[in-house]
Amino acid sequence: MSTEDRHRIDALLSDAVKQLGAVSESARLDAEILLSRSIDMPRSYLYAHPEDVLDDAASDRFATLLRRRLDNEPMAYIMGVKEFWSHELLVSDATLVPRPETELLVELALREIPRKAQWRILDLGTGSGAIAVALAGERLLCEVTAVDISDAALAVARENARQLSMGNISFAQGSWCEPVREQKFKIIVSNPPYVRADDQALAALQYEPVDALVAGDDGLDAIRLLAADCVHILDENGVLLIEHGADQADGVAELLQKNGWTQIINYKDFSGHPRVTAARRSGK
Repeated sequence: MSTEDRHRIDALLSDAVKQLGAVSESARLDAEILLSRSIDMPRSYLYAHPEDVLDDAASDRFATLLRRRLDNEPMAYIMGVKEFWSHELLVSDATLVPRPETELLVELALREIPRKAQWRILDLGTGSGAIAVALAGERLLCEVTAVDISDAALAVARENARQLSMGNISFAQGSWCEPVREQKFKIIVSNPPYVRADDQALAALQYEPVDALVAGDDGLDAIRLLAADCVHILDENGVLLIEHGADQADGVAELLQKNGWTQIINYKDFSGHPRVTAARRSGK
């Protein structure tokens, strides 16, 4: 095959798909997205012009992006965006990549919040702001406060709120409840770190911020703090919603019970795994 033939769109895609098959369950889609980015054209262009030959600069851009994906870097970091709750959100290596299962946290919160409610909502450990943006967009009369200890993560979250014109979100930097200790909220949501320090799954998460993933030997350190502290800033009959690992439901329920929470209910994600636990301040 000549050099020109190797630089054809169809040839580049075919070769990339073969390579990506070892690291991605969506090798074809990944290859098309990376190549589209490299030539700054929509994916439809690839289908319409398979015979086009890329110049050296475009080929080099594609090769660089392909190497990053072959090194298991998430597509979201390579592209700088990830869809969550129908919003295209900016992400960076300072934030976790929003996961589809976290949308359950949003769904459960929205069930609690009447459409015309003017409640104060708190998102602890907001990261990219995915949850805060989703709730603020669905409940425009509510005030959402998003907290994170990372200044870099908050910068991403603020930019997502700005780009999506979410004027009902405010941001605070600090560790969990500390920046809002003098305030009260009707709903508190959190997707905290919950991975065990020795979890083998961390090897596949090497590009994501470890502080947003790992929470001690049993993965429950952050949830211990939430169980102890959130009760002091939640309104009477308010609801706490926490995402956690699929095998942590019993441990989370025990922590909540020890701290006086009631009506503790676990909800499963779309794969049938225990994923979110809800609890209230009182038994009413």
